[in-house]
Amino acid sequence: MVDHLKDLHKEYSEVPIPEQLDLIVNRSLKQSLKERRKKRLKYKWFASVSVAAIVFLIAINTSITVASALSAIPGVDRLIKVLTIKEYIVAEDSYDANIKVPAVTNMENKDLELGLNQKYLSENKALYEKFQSEIEQLKKQGGGHLGLDTNYEVKTDNDRIFSIGRYVVETSGSSSEEVAFDTIDKVNQILITLPMLFKDEQYIERISQNIKEQMIAQMKADPDIVYWIPENGDEVSTDMFTSISKDQSFYINDDGKLVIVFNKYDIAPGSMGSVEFVIPTEVIAGDLVSQKYIQ
Repeated sequence: MVDHLKDLHKEYSEVPIPEQLDLIVNRSLKQSLKERRKKRLKYKWFASVSVAAIVFLIAINTSITVASALSAIPGVDRLIKVLTIKEYIVAEDSYDANIKVPAVTNMENKDLELGLNQKYLSENKALYEKFQSEIEQLKKQGGGHLGLDTNYEVKTDNDRIFSIGRYVVETSGSSSEEVAFDTIDKVNQILITLPMLFKDEQYIERISQNIKEQMIAQMKADPDIVYWIPENGDEVSTDMFTSISKDQSFYINDDGKLVIVFNKYDIAPGSMGSVEFVIPTEVIAGDLVSQKYIQ
């Protein structure tokens, strides 16, 4: 076990870290080691922790490659499905960012696992670089307020489906929120897309109509709920909801229901935040390729 962990540590040491994140990663590692030294002084029992265990803790929190390799260790596969490989924090006057980078682990399809993890790292790297650029622009203009928060949530994890949602909240006066989801068939180890669930593109109209009906019902039941949809012959404007897109954000919940998701401001005022609609299976049953995923 110790030899295997040493190999993992060597592998971790050779993994290139994106140039723009070198400073933050180095600071994070130094802070992590500093905190561990403090804990050793505070708790005598911590002195008995082996070097191999420390290497394990550092590696699991920093490297996608090592995270993937962990699935080869007996017992680890039962413990890890998704983890934060790194958290980047910016706290400077009125500029705040908390960027969490997730990594999925324990997938038999290592190509898919690596592809997802590279996407998550790339997305967050781009957000960090954009945030730093915006800070510099604000400073040149005399300053301002800017915030960025990214996080993730496992929406579904059962014998068949694994769905992970990623959230990006940007604040500058007002706030915006974007959401994205990846849904994985755990049995066949493939990424599920919305079009592949259906026989043809009839699902777009079918789901869109049901969402409009849900919107109208919700607004009638609660006057505080507002959606931008044309009513009573209103002229359709660009900000009104008329149809989902072919690849609309979605996930499959633990009950086997299709959930369609919209970003903040997409179809409703900002006070509504990002919104979700659970689509009744009977509405789309005739359009499904099979009921393997949607039930």
